[in-house]
Amino acid sequence: MAPVTSPPAPRRRLHPQALIAVALVAIAVWGLRHSIRLLTVWELVVIIPSIILHEISHGVVALACGDDTAKRAGRLTLNPIRHIDPIGSLLLPAVLALTGLGLFGYAKPVPVNPRKFRHPRNDSILVGLAGITTNLALAGASILVLRAITSPAGRRQLLYTPLDAMSLPVELLFLLGIINVVLAVFNLLPIPPLDGSVLVERLLPSSALPTWWQFRRYAMVVLLVVVLWDPHGFLGQVFAPAENAWAHILSA
Repeated sequence: MAPVTSPPAPRRRLHPQALIAVALVAIAVWGLRHSIRLLTVWELVVIIPSIILHEISHGVVALACGDDTAKRAGRLTLNPIRHIDPIGSLLLPAVLALTGLGLFGYAKPVPVNPRKFRHPRNDSILVGLAGITTNLALAGASILVLRAITSPAGRRQLLYTPLDAMSLPVELLFLLGIINVVLAVFNLLPIPPLDGSVLVERLLPSSALPTWWQFRRYAMVVLLVVVLWDPHGFLGQVFAPAENAWAHILSA
């Protein structure tokens, strides 16, 4: 997700996380009828470190660009406790797993101060895209390891093998690739606080920024509606080409 910047202080209103919490409680009540599959556990094992590394990369690139805000906040660490968002990293993935609606989550965004960048506009884009680059690197690493431990015929067979029929190391590597491809594409969507919104923000004229910042306060609710409702299978259509490309590279 995009790092946190600092727009002018808005008027006090109902915090978006309060709305999110109410929605999640309602979903959780309905979801008590469902049980978590072992596959979902392995998905959580992969997705939580992936989103944490995604966030750390924002801080690392910001530091390289001259902003030490994330470092001073103690966010350039692999300690997951420093990055966990109670709703996005724990409650939301657990609720979605219970309801069988798939997996979605996010870590606490790293703090970034663009005023400290050496080249603010260009560096902001680099910082914003750092997380997506990290996810693509993890997806690429999964391909390299899978190619090293499986034969060409075995890799092609993997594409037709149910995940729960794979050995655990292969299953985790396969999930690492697919999940990080999905995370990369998902974060490219131009909806705050996703990283793709950084590109939109940089292209907007200054006169439009106050309206954008106001929208950004409530954009998480919009994002969750898209994820949970997923009208017309929109997200599946967005993810499918990237997943197919990853599978094609793996089996080549």
